[in-house]
Amino acid sequence: MATYIERSGVDREIFSDLSELAKKNNPINPEFYEKYDVKRGLRNNNGTGVLVGLTKIGEVKGYELRDDQKIPCKGELFYRGIELQTFVKGFQEEKRYGFEECAYLLMFGELPTKEKLENFSNIIDSFRELPKNFKEKLIFAHPSKDVMNQIQRSLLGLYSYDDSPEDLSISNLVAQSLNLIAKVPTIMAYSYQAKIHNYDGKSMHVHTPIHGVGTAENILAMIRPNSTYTKLEAEILDLLLVVHADHGGGNNSAFATRVLASSGTDIYSIIAAATGSLKGPKHGGANLKVYEMIQNIKDNIGAYPSDEVLKDYLRKMINKEAFDKSGLIYGMGHAVYTESDPRAILLKEKARELACQNNVEKDFSLYENIEKFTVEIFKELKGQDTVIAANVDLYSGFVYQMLDIPMDIFTPLFASARIAGWCAHRIEQLLSDVKIIRPAYKGVIGEQNYISLKNR
Repeated sequence: MATYIERSGVDREIFSDLSELAKKNNPINPEFYEKYDVKRGLRNNNGTGVLVGLTKIGEVKGYELRDDQKIPCKGELFYRGIELQTFVKGFQEEKRYGFEECAYLLMFGELPTKEKLENFSNIIDSFRELPKNFKEKLIFAHPSKDVMNQIQRSLLGLYSYDDSPEDLSISNLVAQSLNLIAKVPTIMAYSYQAKIHNYDGKSMHVHTPIHGVGTAENILAMIRPNSTYTKLEAEILDLLLVVHADHGGGNNSAFATRVLASSGTDIYSIIAAATGSLKGPKHGGANLKVYEMIQNIKDNIGAYPSDEVLKDYLRKMINKEAFDKSGLIYGMGHAVYTESDPRAILLKEKARELACQNNVEKDFSLYENIEKFTVEIFKELKGQDTVIAANVDLYSGFVYQMLDIPMDIFTPLFASARIAGWCAHRIEQLLSDVKIIRPAYKGVIGEQNYISLKNR
């Protein structure tokens, strides 16, 4: 397929010259950030996030502050004040799926009674199917090679099927939110089928949502050719949805949600923007980088390398001598968590269980060794006080693989879960902070004279 440059018919040199101008005139002297006390990435010098808002929805605890210094501690994630691991233990001990309960908690701020949970689940169930001819006209007729991109387009398309898309009453916002929580997994499934049919030459299997079952079961049924799945598979996917449902107001996509919500725009524009944020490899797309890293390791040193061979290769990666030469071990480290990521702990436990069931314990050991050796090597190379831990992305991709979930929907699954948190943040923003989010940027170019065209 031709690039835009090739299609334009314009000499490549012109684009090359324009590119050089862009590279010349856009970089900002790093010293200016220090000079004007600008918090790059909205981060303080000690690595903590700049406080820009308040929320009741989610809270991330990854360190303690003492005398303005970050002190590492065990990571904790709270949904509406309830610690994640406690929440997960609650529904798992009762042999229930948890995502619908999680979405209710995030949206409405309290745990539902059995009757309220049933009513909520029934509403979600009734909203799963797409409008008449939607999938044919907006998805199948215009497929995308990227499922996240297709989800964005479909979200914007739903605007036209809403009789009151701009109605900001809370009752309408709640209805719109539940509709999107229900429909995005369906959109994801159809977008994936269209992608593999049009771009990968595979058969397309189009299944309607199953009534009477939850989100995790519907996803598995809709993406698989035969619609079959085991209870354990559904339970693990349900857990993945729960741990990805929210991560506080400061993560990139939630903040994007709140920025757009503060402008008063419609929910379809908001959630499409949040989806675009999540797609980025520094955010929701990080699990794909873990997958690529693992494949690179296997290609270069084998699927089951010895401890010393693996350690040596990890050192090369950290020293920017191997893989993508970024110096990163993907799936290790986090902007907030220090000693541990509670989501990674939960997923690691399930990954071990599923690996034993699937007889792939050696594959699990590779991930576990990457986690263990990275901690050791970082201490060795960067000092014994260095603290780094596995994040949720290290094990999520491995779990997806064991569930036979295609790589194309690793990040879309993240979006299918996180939409519950996004919708909650959208409503909270409108009810709590009426001001449009408008931070300041310092101009550092100075004044320049305009020169007439004939004199340039």
